Amino acid sequence: MAERYVPAAGSPAFTRLYDTVVALTMREATFRGRLRAQVLDGLAPGAAVVDVGTGTGTLAIALAAAGSEVIGVDGDPEVLALAHAKPGADAVQWRKGLATALPLPGAGADRVVMSLLLHHLDPAGKRTALAEAVRVLRPGGRLHVADWGRPRDPLMRAAARVLTRVDDAEGLREHLEGAVPVLLADAGFVAVAVHDRLRTGWGSLELLSALRP
Repeated sequence: MAERYVPAAGSPAFTRLYDTVVALTMREATFRGRLRAQVLDGLAPGAAVVDVGTGTGTLAIALAAAGSEVIGVDGDPEVLALAHAKPGADAVQWRKGLATALPLPGAGADRVVMSLLLHHLDPAGKRTALAEAVRVLRPGGRLHVADWGRPRDPLMRAAARVLTRVDDAEGLREHLEGAVPVLLADAGFVAVAVHDRLRTGWGSLELLSALRP
């Protein structure tokens, strides 16, 4: 069976609208700014960062502008073309590849970032992608995840119900059950922490980190 692949916007028809939708509905400046700060915390200039599921490259370009050596990986050539066209894109190494089979050597990255990626994967795919993050990180390196979490009030539950109708319900199930920290721990990460929970138009967005021992 061919591996299931879901583009950043959920459907190829919406790829060119992705940046606009994220900006209008997801408090993009807030969540990407906080995620960027968390990734860069304690990171030496020139350290290696891998942005898995880089999408249109907004975060990868921002991390590269701060002095990191950034590799942006995505399986969608159309979305990578949009990333290439953005100001600052020349500072990023762009590679076509899947989260479940990263085109990278082992133990070479100081940080791995998965922003709005994991919920696109089925349960087996999530676990394979997290195993790949363990593989490419150096011991002591950190994984940073920005993705959907368990809604904690009626408004966020209503928003999450809408999300399951427009996105993949199977991929979202563990997220909406609050299971992402458990997935990270089960993959072998330690010091799993939820740093932020942001209310958005689609539900509760969580920013997490975990350490590769």
